[in-house]
Parts: sequence; structure tokens; C-alpha cells
Amino acid sequence: MATRGSRSEKVKRIFQQFDGNRDGGLNREEMAGLVVAVNPRVKFSDEQINAILDEVFKTYGEYIDGEKGLTYDGLLRTYDDGAGDVDRDFDALGLELNPDDGKNKEVRSGSDEVSSSSIADERAMETQKKQRTAAWAVSPNHGIVFDDTWKLVDDLEILVKRLKAKQAKDGKLKGDNFDAFSDAGWSRELGPPTDISEKRVFWEESGHDYAVFVKELGVLRSRADGARSREEAFDGHMAIGRVLYDQQLFKEALVSFKRACELQPVDVRPHFRAGNCLYVLGRYKEAKGEFLLALEAAEADGNQWAYLLPQIYVNLGIALEGEGMVLSACEYYREAAILCPTHFRALKLLGSALFGVGEYRAAVKALEEAIFMKTDYADAHCDLASALHSMAEDERAIEVFQKAIDLKPGHVDALYNLGGLYMDLGRFQRASEMYTRVLAVWPNHWRAQLNKAVSLLGAGENEEAKKALKEALKMTNRVELHDAIAHLKQLQKKKVKSNGGANGEVAFVIVEASKFKTVGEKTTVRQDLANALQIRAFQRVTRLGRCDVELLSKEMAEKDVPVSYSGTGVPEKSIRKPNLEEILRRLLNFLKPETFQGAVKAINERILSVLDENGSGRVDLGMFYAVLAPVCGGPPEKRKRVAYDALLWRCINEGASPSQIRKVDATAYIKLLRAIYIPSSGISEILEVHGGMDSSMVSLSDFLQMFDDLDWGFGIISTLIKLENGDRNRHGNHVCSVCRYPIIGSRFKETKSHFSLCNQCYSEGKVPSAYKQEEYRFKEYVSEAEAMKDKCMCFNLQSQSDS
Repeated sequence: MATRGSRSEKVKRIFQQFDGNRDGGLNREEMAGLVVAVNPRVKFSDEQINAILDEVFKTYGEYIDGEKGLTYDGLLRTYDDGAGDVDRDFDALGLELNPDDGKNKEVRSGSDEVSSSSIADERAMETQKKQRTAAWAVSPNHGIVFDDTWKLVDDLEILVKRLKAKQAKDGKLKGDNFDAFSDAGWSRELGPPTDISEKRVFWEESGHDYAVFVKELGVLRSRADGARSREEAFDGHMAIGRVLYDQQLFKEALVSFKRACELQPVDVRPHFRAGNCLYVLGRYKEAKGEFLLALEAAEADGNQWAYLLPQIYVNLGIALEGEGMVLSACEYYREAAILCPTHFRALKLLGSALFGVGEYRAAVKALEEAIFMKTDYADAHCDLASALHSMAEDERAIEVFQKAIDLKPGHVDALYNLGGLYMDLGRFQRASEMYTRVLAVWPNHWRAQLNKAVSLLGAGENEEAKKALKEALKMTNRVELHDAIAHLKQLQKKKVKSNGGANGEVAFVIVEASKFKTVGEKTTVRQDLANALQIRAFQRVTRLGRCDVELLSKEMAEKDVPVSYSGTGVPEKSIRKPNLEEILRRLLNFLKPETFQGAVKAINERILSVLDENGSGRVDLGMFYAVLAPVCGGPPEKRKRVAYDALLWRCINEGASPSQIRKVDATAYIKLLRAIYIPSSGISEILEVHGGMDSSMVSLSDFLQMFDDLDWGFGIISTLIKLENGDRNRHGNHVCSVCRYPIIGSRFKETKSHFSLCNQCYSEGKVPSAYKQEEYRFKEYVSEAEAMKDKCMCFNLQSQSDS
């Protein structure tokens, strides 16, 4: 990676290459030549070139020198803001650095740290002390202004060097701080790199050395506070913060930036840098607050900070993703991409976020644009491949995954996800190879170890699978691993003949639904169970079962939502998706950010895609609450009541009774409920058959009758409640006769052949091929206590008949 010095020299050489008239500026013609030359594979139209030039000359207006055009500082700024890749462009132009370009750099003795300071505008007033520090210090908008501040920086660098030497000697310093921020993810001026976790330096903060350092740092801060003016004090604290930030002393840097915020509350820079520190420290909510303050300051200042807006939007989006707020993050990434169309990082982040919420087509488009601008973007290739796989374009996904791995052989996500793709395609040996490569890079990746075991099992290598499972068990003690090991033991005992060798299932046949008969009223019908299992899986992913339905009532009572005429054109209490995400965050506040992201993705794919079928970005909030209520936690009658209350709450027609809803609204609700949770059912004719234009009103009792209808309503809720109450029930040593896994939940026993099926195999109509019958009669046991009771009754009946 290029240091700051070589980076600025490369920009200088690029600038000189296209400054044909040597007037110190790139006019539109010269700038057009640069754009075309650094993108040799792209054939730009005149309209595209003009649009790019308009954007550059508008965004970097302060760097435009009349008719001369964009200055060197302006070109450097475009690269700093992520609008281009210096190394890629330099190589594309076939340029070389002069041997003397870096000879003014000073290498500090006693440390492996190199401070690059070559400033390529060759100012005559450049001083030796300015050459000794980072290039940001002489930046026109972010640099050091006052001479006394240079003294503070020199003294601070001595303190940091002393601390580093002591901790390195004692073995306390973890990581390597050299050039840690040379390839900034957003901008050298504004943010940490995207791969900061790979280069993070961890200082030992509990020892005596660090305490001495903090004490001496306090003296420097006091000197800054004692400056002759408020502006000079601000300059001092900002410079101290920047040095500390560059050395990854983030907690101390935050103190300095916070002090700078106090001195100049409406300045963009301290808020932005404080936000960066807070983000790196994992304090995402506070980081978001600082970025919002920076955004407010930048927008209030007119054109002075306009060029920073794309970076502010990007960092704000990343902070929101840290909180799990991906829908909200998408909004800010879009804003950044609109303001700076060549910002390939903003497009990549947008694509990744869209993929994260299940909007795959839009994700593919954004990621392809990012790759179009930066062809060697490994992360963008990885996420593009994942999105393609989600769209079932598997062969193309494999090619793109392989491209990401070619660009970065140790790309863990690409290797892991490619392994998952091979698993889905049944190519278990290849999947095992991918997971092995993941473990070579990340030895304690327990999910990769577990998936390796599963892929080996699929490949028929049971002994190797068992070894891999034991290795995974050493990494984590999760219950899934114990179940998998028990499954392997069952396979070894039975020595079963596998059906296709996929996962150790015995040979089975799939029986049509009409041949599955139920014994007793309590035994669930096969299709009902299949639908309920899908809803239960949705509950598990979203964790809505842990969200008390009363919280929906509280939201409706306490939060006022204005009536909107957008979207359908009908007045309704509608809300934008990012605002809806905030409501979901309150309802699911017990979830970690990454788990919440998964919940939002599932809700967006399953519910919001139906409620917002026109793609307006707005959702009928009352209908959303009503659809959510049946799958939340709480007694079933309470769930139904909250659903009814939500339909009442959304009703804004003056003629409507406060205690009743229109029948057409109730019917539309049931139609949506079935479309969302039972998509396999025939629902297109429901509205038509059940009075689509009926203007009558519906009371709560009438609504409950409609809701509980097994054929046209949502009577499946009773089966769902049974699954919720029994999905942790185990049945002793009983295993499913098809999949051979321990039975969890209900056990379905065939009354003639006496084999047992788990929920999943019963719902799919699988029976062992050894048992061929005209029909199969099943009795459901929720628990083994029920089975024992039934067994005792059979014994009693048999003894009575014998007597």
C-alpha cells in the first residue's frame, strides 16, 4: 500500500501528465482526457463525460482556479474522497515515480514507523517541521493553522514514541501500527479504513506506562486550552486528536475531539472525527449522533463543506449498520452516491446493505456499478456473488466468488459463502475444500468447522465428518453440535442405506397427501403442519415470538402517526420503511445488531414486499401492526384482539364506528394475512368471493369468526400455538425413521407399521420405502407422557378383552 508521501507523488505525476498547457490546472478538456485514460475499458458517451465533469467541477468548486480548471489540491481531494483509486490509475497510465520523489522523507530511528510527509504542491514556504508529520497537517481545510500547534504535535509524537517503545519492549503492544491507515475505506481525511479490524493496534491501558502517558497528555491539553484565542485552542485540540487517532489511541483522541466540539460547536470537523472514534470503539449510537451533528453543520455552512457531504452520508450509514439499522443506512448510501456518482465505495456499501435486507436485484445493480468503477474490488465481487446466489443464478455466482478469491486468496467471506453455494448444489466435496480453506485462514471459525462436517457427511465420509464435528465441539458447546453427533451415532448403529448419499436419510418415498390419514381430533393435518412450520421458522428468524403483543398496543397508543396521501392515493397512516425500522428496533430491542439485521431482512422479504407491492417505499402502519400481531408473543385471544385494534386504529373515515371496522377492511386484512403467511393457498379469489364491495361493519365477535375460519381465515394459528408450546419437547430415544435425527416437537406415529416421523418429514410426506401401504394413519404425540398414557390405555383394553 502506498504511504501518504508516495500517494501524493502519484497524484502529482497524474496531474502533470494531463496538465498539457502547464498552467497549474486541469480544464474540462484535460480532465476529460484523464477520465478516459484511467478507464481504458469503458467507452464513455459525450453525455456521460459532461455529466462526470459537471459533478467534479460542482463538488470541488473551491479548487477550481478560473479558466485554468481543477488544481492539484482539487485532484488530490477527489482521490481522498474515494472518487478514484490512485494506485490503479497510476498503473493504468503506465507512470513511474522518480527516484528522488521521496528523498525528503525522514525515517525515525528506534522505531519501524515511517512518517510520510511529501507535499506535492512544492510550496516555497514548506518548513522542515511540517515535513516531519502526517500530510493532513498541511491540508488546506484540515491542517494546522497556528505555529504553537506544531510544537504541541512535536511533543505529542515524542510521548507516543516513548510509550510505543516501552510497551513494545514489555511485549504489551499488540499488532503493528505501521501504515495502518494508508488505504482509507472512505477518505484519508475523514474515516478509518474498511479493513481496520485486520490492522487494529491494541494498547495496554492498565499499566504504569500508559498512566504516565495520559498524565503528560493532560499537560499538552492544558497548553492547548491556554492558547491566546479560542481558534488557536481549537486548532491545538484538533491536531492532538488527529495524531492520537492516527496512532489508534482512539479513547484519548475522542477526548480531544470532544473538547474541540465544545470550542466550536458548529464546526463539521470535530463532530465528524468524534464520530469516527466512537464507531471504532463500538459506540455506534453515539457515533450516529456525532455524524448527524456534522451533517447539520455541513448543510448549514453552504458550499464550504459541500464536498464532505458524501463522506458524511457514508459514515453515517456505516454507523447505522453498526446498530443494525440497514434500511436506514441504505438511505444515506443512496444520498452519497447521488452527490458523488463516482464514489464506488458508497455504491458497494449500498449494494451490500440492499443485499442485507433481501432486495437482491437492486443490490446486484449497485454492486455491478461499483465493480465497473473499480474492477479489483474483492469485497464487491463477494457480495455480488452472494446476491446472485440468492437469485438462483448459481453458475454466475460461482464465477464471481472465484474472482473475489483470485483478487484476495484469503477472503474468508468469499470462501465461506462459496462453500455454502456448493452445499446447496450438492457438491459436497468442493464445499468441504472451501471450508478447509476458511479454517486455514481463521482456525477457530466454528461455523466453518460445523459446515465442513456436514459437507463431509453429505459426501459419505462419516468418519471424517465425526472428527470435524468433535473439532467444532472444542470451539463451541452449542446444542446443534450435540444433535449432529447424536445423528452420526444413529447412522453408525443402523448402517442405513442413504437416499442419494446426501445427508444420511434412509431410502424414502414421498406419499401424496390424500394417503395421509389422521387418528384422533388432535392430530394435525399434514398441509396445516407444513404451513405452520414455515410461519414458525419466520418467528424464529425474526424473534417476534419473544415480542409481547402488548407492545404493539403501546406503540399505537403512544406514537402519533400523521395521515398521508402518498403511496396508494388513499388517506392512511403510512410510514417510510426506514421509520418503520425504528419502530421494529423498539419492539425488538433485546436483539443484538446482527440478529436484528436478519430479522429486518425476513420482515422486509415476507411482509413489507407484500404491503408495499407498488414499490413506493411507504407502508400502511395499521395494517403492518395487524399482520404482525398473530406471530407475536402472548395468548392467542390477545393477539387477535390487538390485530382488530390495529385495524380500528388505522381507520380514518369519519363515518366509521369507533368500535367496529368495515367488512371490506377485515376481508382485505385476512387476504393479506394468508398471502404473507400461507402463500401456497389460493387467495386471489378471497376478496371477490367474500364481498369485496360490502359496506357493512364488523364487530369484534364477527372479526374473530372470520379470523378463525380454517378454510378462508387464519385458523392455522392453533397449530402455530401448538408448535410454539412444544418445539422444545424431546421424545427420549425416539428418532425419525426417515432423517434419523432425534425427534423434537411432536412425534407422528404410524399406527400400523409403528414407525415414527418428525414434524418436518411428516409435513413433507416422507415415509421409509420399506413400509409400502395403501394409506398411512398417523397419531400425533406432543410429549412422551401422552404416548405412555396411550400405551397404558391399550394395555388396559387388551387385558379387558382377554378377560
